[in-house]
Amino acid sequence: MGEDSRLKAVVELAQGMAAARTPRESWRAAALGACHALAGSFAALSVWERELGRLRVLANVGDRAADEAEFPDGESYPVHQFPEITEFLHERWAGGGGPNAWVETADGPAGGGAGYCHQRVAALRRRGRGCCVVAPIVLHGRAWGELYVARSAGTPVFDRADADFATVLASVVAAGIAQTERLEEARRLAFTDSLTGLANRRAVDMRLDEAVEQYKKDGVVVSLVVCDLNGLKRVNDTRGHAVGDRLLERFGSVLSLCGAMLPGTLAARLGGDEFCLLAVGPPAAAVVRIADELCRRAAELELGEGVACGVASTEEAIGPVRSARRLFRLADAAQYRAKAVRAARPVVAGREGPDDPVVQLADAPSPTEGERRRFRGRHQLRP
Repeated sequence: MGEDSRLKAVVELAQGMAAARTPRESWRAAALGACHALAGSFAALSVWERELGRLRVLANVGDRAADEAEFPDGESYPVHQFPEITEFLHERWAGGGGPNAWVETADGPAGGGAGYCHQRVAALRRRGRGCCVVAPIVLHGRAWGELYVARSAGTPVFDRADADFATVLASVVAAGIAQTERLEEARRLAFTDSLTGLANRRAVDMRLDEAVEQYKKDGVVVSLVVCDLNGLKRVNDTRGHAVGDRLLERFGSVLSLCGAMLPGTLAARLGGDEFCLLAVGPPAAAVVRIADELCRRAAELELGEGVACGVASTEEAIGPVRSARRLFRLADAAQYRAKAVRAARPVVAGREGPDDPVVQLADAPSPTEGERRRFRGRHQLRP
């Protein structure tokens, strides 16, 4: 490959990673770009997990073997099985050496001392590949992982110039990964409550819109639990906002724990002292049980005064749910009723028949705060 062709390949790799919207897309673009640039038949991107002492494969592309998934869940290898990694991590890199790529061939030595086998050479032979080039990826000044490109048996073997080019490609991949990590962090911050670490209102709105569309299309059950933490103002006024924040954090932990009892449930802080759980799939009865457990655990928090909890589910008698807004209003109205009557257990929209006051409040045109206050005073909780 000529110099112009290699420059073009570098640009295409960088553009492919820049266009990626998720980490997986970025990993795949990196491996594909390197595979094309080095005229390989297969490529993989892996990360070195120092704390586990393992090399974990993130993406495999090209002519994959039967045991090579595109995005493997559990393909990882002990670092000690790869002496060249150990040398790079603990000797060359620690001593100030640069991230230079190297070449292995299927004709290389696969034997060694007792219990030793050169894993890369053995893998090349096992998968019908003739050679590979391995380029370390350095990110933020630390060894992050590796770029691996192989060629089929019977094709030209990688040479020193290919290894040097692979080193350049690895630096481009490192820059792309850094960009992806920055974007992921920005996305995480955009959809995360900074105090509790839970999802925020923006995340709930997006997920609820998607869930209601699923419900309208496939009938999947969608349930929303809206909670109002009691006593926060008193804590802020008498003990300070730092203590109030601690109460919010503790309740956030309780909410997260209860949400985890229903797989796939989103736990979120809507703002101030309002929180919610969004469950997609579990039956309404299971969601109500979790809401009940949430109320019980919240009542045991040292600083607070329990929680007012409302539940709305498409499986309950609440009428047609044509929008996420209506389900949210139902859960919100149920929470307001729970607050008004100081209910120790969750109030569930639709449980009181055709004239359910929660459903009536939710469906009233644009309820104001004053109307909600009148609702609180007008209705009493039925046993």
